[in-house]
Parts: sequence; structure tokens; C-alpha cells
Amino acid sequence: MRYPVLIEAGDERAAWSVIVPDLPGCFSAADTLDDALTSAEEAALAWIDAALDAGRSIPRPSSPQKVVAEAGAAAGWILAYICIDPSLLDDTIERVNISLPRRVLARLDAQAKAAGESRSSYIAHLASRG
Repeated sequence: MRYPVLIEAGDERAAWSVIVPDLPGCFSAADTLDDALTSAEEAALAWIDAALDAGRSIPRPSSPQKVVAEAGAAAGWILAYICIDPSLLDDTIERVNISLPRRVLARLDAQAKAAGESRSSYIAHLASRG
């Protein structure tokens, strides 16, 4: 997925700023353009991941014309794109084999049972909480 971004050029005293207009509140800043774009990709991925965890829909990327038209207040900003790898957001169930000490596994199973969840769903729940 390619999301349009708006970049405000940095200099010796100010960082490069990047906003992702399609993802409200998603932005980054860094001392170099490359670092700012890399940070914007990471921020967008985190934004989308959090939205999915919360059950919200993910906005589709806007056309560049729409972004430029709506960016009237951001005159002088540079239009570019970041790429989000959709495979990083894939919720397809995959069977995995893990090894845990028996005492840890017993504790995990007890906590899953107390939460009314299966072992797998409890592990997924714990991982999504961060």
C-alpha cells in the first residue's frame, strides 16, 4: 500500500517533518529526509496495527490530487509516498510450534482458562496488548 505523505523540509535548526494525511495524527520527524520517511513508515504501520486491534477500519490511500487540494495550509510542503507492506498486517491464522518449560506452559494454560480463552487466543491477546 502506498500512502501519500507531506514533507516539510528541515534545515540546520529544524527537523524534517512528515505527515500522513490519510491517517489522522500520524506523523514523524527526523534530522534527515531518509530518517523522517523511514520513521513515517514505522508510524503508519503502528497506526494501522493499533486501528486493527481496536476494530476500526483502515482508510484507503488518497489520490495525490486530493492530498494536494486539501493541503492548502501546507503550501510549500513536498508530496511523496511511503510504502506499507500489507503482509505485515495479515491476520491469517498460522500454526506454529513453540517450546516452553512445562511450569510456564501450566501457568499460561491456567491464565488462559481463567480468562475464558484458548491457549492460542490468550497468547495472541497478550501479544496484542504489547
